[in-house]
Amino acid sequence: MSRVLVLNCGSSSVKWRHYDGERVLDRGTVERVGEPGGGPADHTEAVRKVLDDLDLTDLTAIGHRVVHGGRTFSAPVLIDDAVLAAIRDLVPLAPLHNPANLAGIEVARAALPAVPQVAIFDTAFHHTLPEAVATYAIDTEVAERYGIRRYGFHGTSHAYVSRRVAELLDRPYEQLNTITLHLGNGASACAVAGGRSVATSMGMSPLEGLVMGTRSGDLDPAIIFHLRREGGLSVDDIDDLLNHRSGLLGLTGANDMREVLQRRAAGDEAASLAFDVYCRRITGYVGAYYALLGRVDAVAFTAGVGEHAAPVRAAALAGLDRLGIAVDPQRNAGDGDRVISPDGAEVSVCVIGTDEEREIARQTRDVVEAAR
Repeated sequence: MSRVLVLNCGSSSVKWRHYDGERVLDRGTVERVGEPGGGPADHTEAVRKVLDDLDLTDLTAIGHRVVHGGRTFSAPVLIDDAVLAAIRDLVPLAPLHNPANLAGIEVARAALPAVPQVAIFDTAFHHTLPEAVATYAIDTEVAERYGIRRYGFHGTSHAYVSRRVAELLDRPYEQLNTITLHLGNGASACAVAGGRSVATSMGMSPLEGLVMGTRSGDLDPAIIFHLRREGGLSVDDIDDLLNHRSGLLGLTGANDMREVLQRRAAGDEAASLAFDVYCRRITGYVGAYYALLGRVDAVAFTAGVGEHAAPVRAAALAGLDRLGIAVDPQRNAGDGDRVISPDGAEVSVCVIGTDEEREIARQTRDVVEAAR
């Protein structure tokens, strides 16, 4: 079992990577899917182009990222008609992502019907959440009827990064308590105890939790009612506001942390405020997860902002010295997977380059080999 193609269909892109074992044969991204300006008309066209352009001789499996598995899928699965139908049933929980994931699966199955295909779910890693963490305090009958609970996302990244931390520190994974911070355009925190997700900041959807590029993260639910009653905004208007016109974009007009940092350095007050709001939200989650875990061995930053924005890492953990958490400025300014806490620190602070596609390939191989 060696050659695996990974397809990661996002809301407006298709990332792909072709592996021979652990070696990457080729990779690429199709962008602006479904957008005006010359991109592919839809995900069906985009995935067909990817498959047409690749030499897939001796391909042994295809791994597909699927954003939402609901309560139905707690682990990766071989895809058949029943699995496809179940993913389609979950579209109301992830209307921006699951349809794109389905399109990729359907094209690949039609083009390569003899190749085993595996669905890897963003939510699966969080199926270990305790009920006290996954349950929202609303009427239980209503919650059950509409599938309202904390599912969590970025699970593939949190799984990869927490395991990579154990390798970096040369510690047994099953004995390590880690807080992982996936900070990209989307952002989430996760408390991982011995390889199990026990808390995560995203909830029923990817909107809850940390401040993100365009998403608000946590806010008082009454704001939604206020906008409806006093502002006359429709449900779709509010959905668009909180998912696409909030976060860093709403506070500064820019959803890219690099631009926010440049403006902050130039004295822009809006950028400075956005930076503080962003970092303090992270600080609050780190503190809360520390209390929940009782003992923390490592805090790990990953994804675009987490890996490359040294000021964010320093500010997000500032003032946590009494918890044994500190950042060494010189190490923080470096590159690559590394420990950035001072020698002898009680908690190791790490920077880890996430690799969701590699994790998807690994899980795909495991599922197909187990089915043989």
